[in-house]
This record gives sequence, structure tokens and C-alpha cells, in this order.
Amino acid sequence: MDAAQAVEVNSIMLATMAGAMIVLSGALYATVFAIGRMTDNITLVRLSYLFYGVLVVSVLVLARTLNFSGIWNGVAVVMLVGYLIAPQGIWRLCVATHGTDDDEPNDDDPDRAFNEHHN
Repeated sequence: MDAAQAVEVNSIMLATMAGAMIVLSGALYATVFAIGRMTDNITLVRLSYLFYGVLVVSVLVLARTLNFSGIWNGVAVVMLVGYLIAPQGIWRLCVATHGTDDDEPNDDDPDRAFNEHHN
């Protein structure tokens, strides 16, 4: 194996590891963000942004290793923006859809219907 082939193998391995880190850090960002919001734990929400930072670094390593240029740099930026706003948008959608007020009556609650009927 000559030096050029060794560089190619190293680049492929580094790109593979960066790709795996993109998937892992993106999943951790979304999961920790959601758990932090569900439990109102600001520390977990802040920790989720650390995982997003790892995601950004991983994308930069992947782009540099694979020599991204032109439209591919744009694709990387769009991906990073999407990863940033998707968990926050999904959280807002869930809150808007399911609500957070436990005091509101829920017509779909079978226990409530049972208790009203038998009291």
C-alpha cells in the first residue's frame, strides 16, 4: 500500500466515524432536549445543546474529509439548521396538540366519565 492509498483509507475511516457521530449526536440532542422539556430540567436542555455542538463539529469533519464543495456545503448547512429546529418544533407541536393543563376536562377520559356517572 502506498502513501496515497493510506491517505484514502484514513479519509474513509474518518468520514465513517464522523457520519456515525452525526447520527449519534443528533439522536442524543433530540432525546435529551425532549426529556429536559418534559421534566422542566434546564440542565438537560442545556446539555442537549452540547450534543448539538458535537453534531456541528462532526458535520464539519465530514465535510472537510470528503472535500465538500458548492451545493454540498449548502446541504450540510440545511441539515444543521433542520437538526436544530426539528426537536424544538416537534416539542411545540406536541404541546399545542396535547396541551399541558391537567385541570381541563378531557371527554376522552374514561375515568372521568365513570366517576360522573356513578357520583
